[in-house]
Amino acid sequence: MRQPELVAAALLALGVAACGSRQTSAESPSEAWSDSQTSPWRGGVSPSGATALGPPQRGRASYYSDKLSGRKTANGERYDPRALTAAHRTLPFGTVVEVARSDGTWVRVRINDRGPFTKGRIVDLSRAAAVDVGLIGPGVADVTLWVVERPTAKKK
Repeated sequence: MRQPELVAAALLALGVAACGSRQTSAESPSEAWSDSQTSPWRGGVSPSGATALGPPQRGRASYYSDKLSGRKTANGERYDPRALTAAHRTLPFGTVVEVARSDGTWVRVRINDRGPFTKGRIVDLSRAAAVDVGLIGPGVADVTLWVVERPTAKKK
């Protein structure tokens, strides 16, 4: 084959390869949040556009069983599956966070409990919050969490 024919064959092969199907979504949810990729919510801005108060946290989210309805949470409130609340291991009670999945769904919740205590999980959502981010089917999903409001100081 002469060089022009070789070049034409190579270009044709590249063109055919480019027309093939390409997977546009990540292989897994965690890949969607890899450091090499960009997200509309990177850095100091939350999904709602609120200024984040600290760096985002990445991990897995789960949600409370309905069997816990009415039981006391760590801050003394009763668990209400219809409320937009969550458990976090270290954030102060009353902290408001936004939790987002890589598909763009997100929810704003208030921390009122401690947990989750399973490795890799960073937040346990109430049933209502889990519904809002589409967590009911899978049960557990990769999320990013932003602190958007700190609790107000209690008066003495």
